[in-house]
Amino acid sequence: MNKEIKIQLTEISKVFYTDEIETHALRGINLSIYAGDYLTITGPSGCGKSTLLSILGLLDSPTSGKYIIEDEDVSSLTVDQRAVIRNKKIGFIFQAFNLIDELNIFDNVALPLRYRQPSLSAEETKERVLSCLEQVQMSHRANHSPNQVSGGQQQRVAIARALVGFPTMLLVDEPTGNLDSKNGDAVMDMLAELNENGTTICMVTHDPRYAGMAKTQLHLSDGVLLNDLELGETA
Repeated sequence: MNKEIKIQLTEISKVFYTDEIETHALRGINLSIYAGDYLTITGPSGCGKSTLLSILGLLDSPTSGKYIIEDEDVSSLTVDQRAVIRNKKIGFIFQAFNLIDELNIFDNVALPLRYRQPSLSAEETKERVLSCLEQVQMSHRANHSPNQVSGGQQQRVAIARALVGFPTMLLVDEPTGNLDSKNGDAVMDMLAELNENGTTICMVTHDPRYAGMAKTQLHLSDGVLLNDLELGETA
């Protein structure tokens, strides 16, 4: 049975212009992400990983090429149009957690739903938030503030926040960068379990051990995307 293509990048390039200098951050990226995929992207600093993640997450637009999410071409949308689709289709997990200390854990997880149009009812919001907190074993901390829990627990909350909107894909940026090895392993085990249950994940990481946990491993080099076979040929 053919798997459903969730994300399709075709000949995506990104050029940054500074005065008279052109910086080609991405060059002709072709990438298909299928429902239930778990892929990692590795590469040295400055190779284009952050740029690629920004385009995948609709935080930026490509200079050229086509980007399709679930049959919708999002290559040339306005900032506001990208924001609407990003809220519905993309879940983010960051290295720095990016939780808001002034909000308790329940409200941090609920935040993406507050910007939904049409808005969800209070009861549906509560049901979704508590369900996602239960998934990451943080229901008992719903009324705590982020600074009352550990770094590993904060990252669990960030995962719940990413899941609460039922996204097409999770974009994960160095999720263990601020964690010790024990908490890092726990977060990676949780991501693996989410993927086993059907969540589509695209992760950027510097850690080859964690990259090896993914089903598909890609490497960026000077803005060009290489797969395992191409890496072997160029080694």
